[in-house]
Amino acid sequence: MDIFNFSAYKFANPEYFYVLAVIPIYLLYHYLTEKRKNASISLATLSPFEKLKPSLKMRLRHTLPIIRSIAIAFLVIALARPQSSSSRKSVKTDGIDIVMTLDLSTSMLAMDFKPNRMEAAKNRAIDFVNNRVNDRIGLVVFSGESFTQCPVTVDHEVVKNQIRSLKTGMFLDGTAIGSGLATSVSRLKESKAKSKVIILLTDGKNNAGVVSPETAAEIAKTFGIRIYTIAVGKYGFADYPVQLQGGGTIIQQMEVDVDETVLKRIAEISGGEFYRATNDKSLKNIYDKIDKLEKTKIDIAYFNKKSEEFLIYAIWGFGFLLFELLIRMLVYRFNF
Repeated sequence: MDIFNFSAYKFANPEYFYVLAVIPIYLLYHYLTEKRKNASISLATLSPFEKLKPSLKMRLRHTLPIIRSIAIAFLVIALARPQSSSSRKSVKTDGIDIVMTLDLSTSMLAMDFKPNRMEAAKNRAIDFVNNRVNDRIGLVVFSGESFTQCPVTVDHEVVKNQIRSLKTGMFLDGTAIGSGLATSVSRLKESKAKSKVIILLTDGKNNAGVVSPETAAEIAKTFGIRIYTIAVGKYGFADYPVQLQGGGTIIQQMEVDVDETVLKRIAEISGGEFYRATNDKSLKNIYDKIDKLEKTKIDIAYFNKKSEEFLIYAIWGFGFLLFELLIRMLVYRFNF
């Protein structure tokens, strides 16, 4: 223990430090007293005394006030009651298990979002993951079929890397909303989390798969899973890149055809919410709303323990007093 590391302590009675002002007064008094005691004598020469060395008794003579001052300083510190403290924090979280279910159909290349729906959806999903530090998150993707891209995990870097790697054309084209939801439910049905959520993002109508979206929503409800549905795409028509057979790409207008009715029904059945995103800003706001609705409960308990550290200073203080007393007894026989 570093007894001079006062920054590590708090003092219960810091007012006692005012007593330290006595030390310089005591030393000044001793100096003036000694000066008056010294007698002067006139000598013709000091040569007979030049080879004389001061004795141990003479050397120790002026150290006694210093030793006593050190003793006083240690005792004052002890009276001020230095205390060290240790603390620990116990964090209890009721985390939420979330599966993000993203549409990878080729219509997600439409350019009504910047640079397109697919990239905008990926960027906003990554932002959402960054905000959910205490939750387990998984990733399911679908087009004409569905696939678990990442099981629910606390390793958010893995989830974000999987989101970054997504692109259209990874599977058979189409929009199997029901299959995507069914796969997501299978990832959450065994979860012990107090809250289980699916965030479904799509820009089309269910036109593939063997499970209807409503049936998947009913199954989700059975397992206590809420579904937030997000329809992406502006109203009317949107620019869409079309690949030419001979190579190259042209931009054509494509009608935005999102089945809001089914998405609203999915949210209603499962106890979630439906949202429509018509641009990147509104998509960001939707994720922010979901983030606020699904707050993770965090209980933090702080424990503080204080330890009295005055004893070591008291020992040092009385040790220096005893040392001074021994010098007076053995060297000066109480004459000084």
